[in-house]
Amino acid sequence: MAKVTIDGITVDVANGSTILQAAEQAGVEIPRFCYHERLSIAGNCRMCLVEVEKAPPKPIASCGYPVADGMVVHTDTPMVRNARRGVMEFLLINHPLDCPICDQGGECDLQDQALGYGMDHSRYAENKRAVPDKNLGPLVKTSMNRCIHCTRCIRFITEIAGVPDLGATARGEHMEVGTYVEKALGSELSGNIIDLCPVGALTSKPYAFVARPWELAKTDSIDVLDAVGCNIRIDSRGPEVLRILPRINEDVNEEWLGDKSRFAVDGLKRRRLDRPWVRENGKLRAATWDEAFATIAAKLKPLAGHKIGAIAGDLCDAESMLALKDLMDSLGSVNLDCRQDGARLDPARRDFYCFNTSIAGIEEADALLIVGSNPRKEAPVLNARIRKAWLHSGMPIGVIGPDTDLTYAVTQLGMRPVVLSNLVHDTHPFIKVLQEAKKPMIIVGQGALARPDGNSVLAAAWQLAAHVGALTPEWHGFNVLHTAAARVGALDLGFVPGPNGKGMNAMLGDGVDFLWLLGADSVDPARIGDNTFVVYQGHHGDVGAHRADVILPGAAYTEKSGTYVNTEGRVQRGLRAVYPPGEAREDWTILRAFSAVLGRTLPYDTIEALRARLEQVNPVFGRVGHLPRFGCSDQAGPTGDITALSDAPFVAAVTNYYQTDPISRASPTMAACVAAQTTPALAAE
Repeated sequence: MAKVTIDGITVDVANGSTILQAAEQAGVEIPRFCYHERLSIAGNCRMCLVEVEKAPPKPIASCGYPVADGMVVHTDTPMVRNARRGVMEFLLINHPLDCPICDQGGECDLQDQALGYGMDHSRYAENKRAVPDKNLGPLVKTSMNRCIHCTRCIRFITEIAGVPDLGATARGEHMEVGTYVEKALGSELSGNIIDLCPVGALTSKPYAFVARPWELAKTDSIDVLDAVGCNIRIDSRGPEVLRILPRINEDVNEEWLGDKSRFAVDGLKRRRLDRPWVRENGKLRAATWDEAFATIAAKLKPLAGHKIGAIAGDLCDAESMLALKDLMDSLGSVNLDCRQDGARLDPARRDFYCFNTSIAGIEEADALLIVGSNPRKEAPVLNARIRKAWLHSGMPIGVIGPDTDLTYAVTQLGMRPVVLSNLVHDTHPFIKVLQEAKKPMIIVGQGALARPDGNSVLAAAWQLAAHVGALTPEWHGFNVLHTAAARVGALDLGFVPGPNGKGMNAMLGDGVDFLWLLGADSVDPARIGDNTFVVYQGHHGDVGAHRADVILPGAAYTEKSGTYVNTEGRVQRGLRAVYPPGEAREDWTILRAFSAVLGRTLPYDTIEALRARLEQVNPVFGRVGHLPRFGCSDQAGPTGDITALSDAPFVAAVTNYYQTDPISRASPTMAACVAAQTTPALAAE
């Protein structure tokens, strides 16, 4: 440790730290544009100049200057202030000074620093530099005249996202940031460069000229468009959600967010269900809530419990799923399922279906095997964490499944489950890599489980984890990567078939006479029996609503306060940002109101009472925001015959990243992303 004094404050900092890092530890703010704690040091902007005693008598860039024991640093002397004013004058020489029309206005680092170090005039009389704007696709809008060459965007796309699409051409005043050959950015994390840009050179194209930051109400919530559970901030104005930004959570998403989660926001106001509908004579007609409830009740009352079933969708909150489960229990039905994709998950133990290493724990692993998963498409933020671990430690990564670019080097082991069997029996060379690792890790994706032999794949993966030492009291290296935000919460609640109950496949066809779809939009309507009465409760007129006999309009995740459990088993809670449109209501309140009509009133009237019931059903729901790390004390594996592995190759669970749910399928921006990714040459704006 080095003892450093900064503006009279003495701190102990790790050897190798920079002056800027030491200043942050001391609580001293140093202005910067190019430095970012998650990116490599560039030293481009020179805004972070400081004065160091017993060093050369000149300002020193603190972002790249290492500390030394006994160093004395001054961050606010006449020399430092004059140097920073000079740097600011240089930065503004070619800047267009168009704050009134810039989308970054009000949340711009350059504005903030110019207030402190800018002058009311410029000594530069020549013409300003003019740089043509670049077309980076449908998500990122460019205004390259504003660019100050901090290179944050280049470093993020190259280092974090692992898709080196951006770079700089020419030098000095003629330097330009772009893709060289014009094309859309190929990363699922490209929107993060908007947050990183300290000026208005990169802004959100769908959000262009929509609002100013001081007009927006800001609400903390949780993303549900994948199973990572990224922490987000919802910015709304009046009844409309205008944008979604990431919040910092070091254990989950750091400060990144996937493009679908960020930009599918325009799908929240399209194809919405805003009133109940009832099918009469083969056609849907608008109805009142009383008519819809009466129609459902008349159909339900004569039915026995084994003739009634329910399926929960991928975006549901835990409160609504518990309310539906309690309603089905009151009707005597144990025909429940939350696995729309048919994944063979074993709900017997929580560590059979969770990402037990935790997302932050990925950085501790020293060997990784990915089975039937493409994390880049299924969970891009989690994939960035894998890339981070690979960059820092060079951990070897093996893949059983389709060969694709995951943004890091992998060893392709094959596409068939037989490779798992070979690894278990020590007949594959990659087994030595796993056995020699101190903390090996295995990730099993839904592409490996949503198939007829999914039980066998799960059992084989667990057996392999035990065989290579990934299951110890100190380290749990067995992980299931989900694609549905509601899946782990539903399994925690026991939203699976009870004794002698029917799963999803058994309920389809004519397996039940009455089927309640709670946001279940991945069920093929053609598989539902012609004589089955279908109630669809959801927020979009998507696949599930087309087959329904009664439609009950629910609330999207931005319109309700809900509890969600991410793929690692972390319980998180989102808040309501806006109200549902029209006559739509929060899902649990719909189920509570219907239960009273049916004469089987659910025992809770408030969200607090329902959450107490959640905790009663499973104590993990009382652990909001905190995820304890557990090792594996019981190596007994899930049910499944390892000898029954099929010879069919694994297929990807997510083929189209941008359209995986009702919200993103309704989004014009996501449709534009699909078109940009499938078009060889990007069309002009």
